[in-house]
Amino acid sequence: QIIVDDDDSKVWSLYDAGPRSIRCPLIFLPPVSGTADVFFQQILALTGWGYRVIALQYPVYWDHLEFCDGFRKLLDHLQLDKVHLFGASLGGFLAQKFAEYTHKSPRVQSLILCNSFSDTSIFNQTWTANSFWLMPAFMLKKIVLGNFASGPLDPEMADGIDFMVDRLESLGQSELASRLTLNCQNSYVEPHKIRDIPVTIMDVFDQSALSTEAKEEMYKLYPNARRAHLKTGGNFPYLCRSAEVNLYIQIHLLQFHGTRYAAIDPSMVSAEELEVQKISLHNSHEQEEQ
Repeated sequence: QIIVDDDDSKVWSLYDAGPRSIRCPLIFLPPVSGTADVFFQQILALTGWGYRVIALQYPVYWDHLEFCDGFRKLLDHLQLDKVHLFGASLGGFLAQKFAEYTHKSPRVQSLILCNSFSDTSIFNQTWTANSFWLMPAFMLKKIVLGNFASGPLDPEMADGIDFMVDRLESLGQSELASRLTLNCQNSYVEPHKIRDIPVTIMDVFDQSALSTEAKEEMYKLYPNARRAHLKTGGNFPYLCRSAEVNLYIQIHLLQFHGTRYAAIDPSMVSAEELEVQKISLHNSHEQEEQ
């Protein structure tokens, strides 16, 4: 747990795993309902392959600027000059805002945006954003749970949702209220400020809290982005489709191997790369057969 603001109540919780010699790790930013440990499947797999990954849980911030300023201080504290960011939903929006905020002296080397959005007005909640801080915790939880998938689900997805509900229960009123405020406060990403950053857009084809319009908007904003589509995975593919998500993360990070922005220990590269190529070949053959 790390405090970087003057305010002692603002505590960042994080898991920092993998080789410390890596100076450009992959940092995970959770969705509204998530805590740092929702990315445990990524931490376990990626560190096993030699990557350094950091999963974060943010303190209570009420506006995007305040969040970006706190996050910059956290990176300074960790002595990280540049990082790769994986953001899920709200985490992805904050990752884009941070890249925009630091565009004059860039701190973001690349972005992976999972089920994310670029404009908060898609939630039609901008008018209530200022009243979340008044609401009791049970009402806030109800708002968040309203976006979770219902109906028959496969066992992995059901487990993923149970895990997220459990994480949601662990969040206090101010944590939830502040995240919902960040999620719904009137704001959008200015793409011209982050045009040069390599982006992978990861989304699912089954039901998630994101509308088709929101997805289309993301493709328009980042016409050169790589696309990582998962047939299924709902709101939390990193939990219930972790093997696919981890593969896409590796493919995204491959472009930085051998540079100073590599997120992986160089001695681990050759075997790991061969493995990735084998898997992606295998997957493409399977798709051709279907």
